[in-house]
Amino acid sequence: MSELFVRTLREDPADAEVPSHRWLVRAGYIRRAAPGIYSWLPLGYRVLRKIEQIVRQEMDAIGAQEVHFPALLPREPYEATGRWTEYGPNIFRLKDRKDGDYLLGPTHEEMFTLLVKDLCSSYKDLPLNLYQIQTKYRDEARPRAGILRGREFVMKDSYSFDIDDAGLQKAYDLHRSAYVRIFDRLGFDYAIVQAMSGAMGGSASEEFLAIAENGEDTFVRSPGGYAANVEAVHTAAPEPIPFEDAPAAHVEDTPDTPTIETLVALANDRFPREDRPWTGADTLKNVVFMVTEPDGTRAPLAVGVPGDREVDLKRLAAQLEPAEAEVFTEEDFAANPGLVKGYIGPARTPGGAGLGEESASTVRFLVDPRVVSGSRWLTGANEPGRHVFDLVAGRDFTPDGTIEAAEVRAGDPAPDGSGPLELARGIEMGHIFQLGRKYAEALGLKVLDQNGKLVTVTMGSYGVGVSRAVAAVVEGTCDEKGLCWPREVAPFDVHVVVAGKDAAALEWAADLGRKLDEAGIAVVLDDRKASPGVKFADAEIMGMPTIVVVGRSLADGLIEVRDRASGERTEVAVDDALGHLLAVVHGMPDLGEPDLVEPVAE
Repeated sequence: MSELFVRTLREDPADAEVPSHRWLVRAGYIRRAAPGIYSWLPLGYRVLRKIEQIVRQEMDAIGAQEVHFPALLPREPYEATGRWTEYGPNIFRLKDRKDGDYLLGPTHEEMFTLLVKDLCSSYKDLPLNLYQIQTKYRDEARPRAGILRGREFVMKDSYSFDIDDAGLQKAYDLHRSAYVRIFDRLGFDYAIVQAMSGAMGGSASEEFLAIAENGEDTFVRSPGGYAANVEAVHTAAPEPIPFEDAPAAHVEDTPDTPTIETLVALANDRFPREDRPWTGADTLKNVVFMVTEPDGTRAPLAVGVPGDREVDLKRLAAQLEPAEAEVFTEEDFAANPGLVKGYIGPARTPGGAGLGEESASTVRFLVDPRVVSGSRWLTGANEPGRHVFDLVAGRDFTPDGTIEAAEVRAGDPAPDGSGPLELARGIEMGHIFQLGRKYAEALGLKVLDQNGKLVTVTMGSYGVGVSRAVAAVVEGTCDEKGLCWPREVAPFDVHVVVAGKDAAALEWAADLGRKLDEAGIAVVLDDRKASPGVKFADAEIMGMPTIVVVGRSLADGLIEVRDRASGERTEVAVDDALGHLLAVVHGMPDLGEPDLVEPVAE
């Protein structure tokens, strides 16, 4: 410790929002260089390399081969696939001295595709699985939570190349099983959920989420085994409702009711139903957004959801990607006078323009799948202080389509009928896609099949957030005292604390450290001239799995061995110390005799 390049802090960093950010900085594992950009200090870099090694071992085990691409990439391949535009402001673009356009790689589908196109020409060259562990760059609008959401991060991305869809399915299954082994070894709870493919394209898509209260992703699961990211949840649409006997729609004065709550209260007071009271679920809430396409074109979009639910902006964003949506501003309303704020609706009343591409407003109108033909609604009349009652979908208005944008709630039925949904939060750690032929077609990746015919290669894409995994492990294992590493990713196996100024204690501790090191056990020895309190606090905040205390009890032939995770303390005779620690580190019974324990290389 007197030589280790580390400085622990007693105060939380001012910008720390989550435990992993707080403890990794305070324990001297990372340091902030700029917003969303961090330097790795020796302890943190040891953890990062251990996680990289776990990923490499499991990727190599399924026959994948490692390559390494540059981070500085030319514009042309990304232009060919459309992603130079689709990424919008989310990538770092730059020019060289000859005015050529480049970007810092956010992901490398194009480069992998072109490499295989350059070197493979026949079905005999396939199947092929390639991967890299590489630094990526994305210009996050709001970098936060330390290394959980940064602008520079380390990622493992791999790609499979096959002649047909059966081969793609096999590669997908291989990667899925490898990911299960990777995340099992990392030592945190995780869930595998259905996901959206988003801008990546493709069909089948699953996410591996580390379960964490501070996670940015919300997912759902049911007692029957259904699990999905909320963006990927499909709402089961009710059956159409006959409306031949439905009363005619009628517009009523509803002054001072710009919200669902005020509207329901007035409806129950002045227009009571015979069967039951009005509720928010009887109303149709219409929220207008301004949608910006990657090329900069903008157009309004109205989204209709049952009034007892909010529009989930993340679900909406996933449906519209790569376009981006922002809630209408006062300036947007001023530019669209046919939309009356607080009283927007699809009905084409004498005083209102309505919604839909065929209406006078021409505003595109998408609705929740629950808005089926024959459903009756209370909604805005596009006139100040007025609403329409008994507005029937399919009779009085026809939306331009449906969209999955309403919030998902605990207790909602699972789409597969496996029971009520419960909500949880997680950190996206891995994502696997069946890309199909999107990138191969865009870049001309074709090979000759068994019949000598040119066919387009089908691809899969598989990512793991390697640097993010460091933070995810912390989120799942830290406690109120600091870090608490699982042994497989800890920077050191054993932290030896010399409590006191006794030269004999330091000498004995150093000798123990040398013997452990010779047996392949990584040891950090606190030989500093600091107080025992400072040393113990640093040992707890740094989080090595096993802490050895060499103090006054050494005179009685004893040392203390602490388990950092459980807090369990065991007194061990000095003659048995080496054998005991070897057994603890290797997860074996304590054999007592050091020479009976086979040394294992780190």
